[in-house]
Amino acid sequence: MKVLFPFLALAAGFGGMTLIEVSASEDEQKDIVDTRPTVTIETAQAEDYQVVISNHGEVQPLERTMISAQVSGEVVSWHPSFVAGGLVLRGSVLFSIEKDAYEAALLQAQANVSLAQSQLIEEKARADVAEREAKSLPSSKVSDLYLRKPQLLSAQANLKSAQAGLKIAQRDLDNCDVIAPYDALVVSRNIGVGQFIGQGTTVGEIYNVEAAEIIFPVAGFDREFLPDNLAEKEAKVTTNGYNPIERTGLISRDLGVVDQATRMSQLVVRVNDPYSLKSNMPALKFGNYVQVSFPGRTLEHIYRLPQSLVNNQTVWIIDKDNKLQPKKVEILREEGEFLLINKGLSDNDSIVTTLPEYPQTGMEVKVSSGEKANELTAQKAR
Repeated sequence: MKVLFPFLALAAGFGGMTLIEVSASEDEQKDIVDTRPTVTIETAQAEDYQVVISNHGEVQPLERTMISAQVSGEVVSWHPSFVAGGLVLRGSVLFSIEKDAYEAALLQAQANVSLAQSQLIEEKARADVAEREAKSLPSSKVSDLYLRKPQLLSAQANLKSAQAGLKIAQRDLDNCDVIAPYDALVVSRNIGVGQFIGQGTTVGEIYNVEAAEIIFPVAGFDREFLPDNLAEKEAKVTTNGYNPIERTGLISRDLGVVDQATRMSQLVVRVNDPYSLKSNMPALKFGNYVQVSFPGRTLEHIYRLPQSLVNNQTVWIIDKDNKLQPKKVEILREEGEFLLINKGLSDNDSIVTTLPEYPQTGMEVKVSSGEKANELTAQKAR
């Protein structure tokens, strides 16, 4: 045993050292971890993109009319819808004034016309007699007075005057019924039955609901993206809120001036039948603050990126060696939460969508295996 003990001790020591080395090797292998940051990427592809011009404005009536009486008299009736908030159709009688005096004036004017006509007939007959008698007289004795020409002209003038009086009497009688000049929203009414009103008295106010207009500003940076021909171009009109209303209008005109304070141009969009009197669409009421948008120019070879991916006009990509590289880009336009980029990127660039906390040029990264490369494309406006 004394002889074998040194050999056993040596074997035990060697075995222990071997076990320690194996354990240390396993610990070292377990400690080797990939410390590269994980990122996700999307592949950039350029496409043609149609710009959308958008801004806000207030819905206003095409016309505002103060209703006045053109004749004096007592109010005998008014339309049931001739109240604030009422809607009346074109040609409806808003209110009526007592007609007896005007009907009598019309009869008197008709009588005057008949009398003037009879006087003219009589004068024509006398002129014919004088003309026949003048044929047997020397020309020196025949004058205009003898031929009754002044009397004939006077009778003709009296007839015209009587006819003019008849027209005025007929007009006054017709004006006893005040007619709505268009489909209208009644804003106010200041009369009642039995009230006497004078000629020219303002009795109410109405708004034209056959069409509405929206004046909205166009910023200076948007002007270069306006289409060449604005006339009659369709525009989408949308209200804000829980149940938004969407209507279609047409660009009517440019007001033709640039506001000196804001340096903005102003366009006018017209929406027909805003109160839907002739359709089942929801009413677009006056005073609503709405968003107006319409298609502008089509831009070629554009990248449309979320603003969150662009910082200080720089976009991060990864190269073929999976290293971060910054790229300076040129921002052509901002639209909502997106930016339109026309320079700085190339097709198939791998744009980093989730950056490390402190990105550095040349930093090695790894692409998330669970993320598929998508395409960031400039969507064409529908």
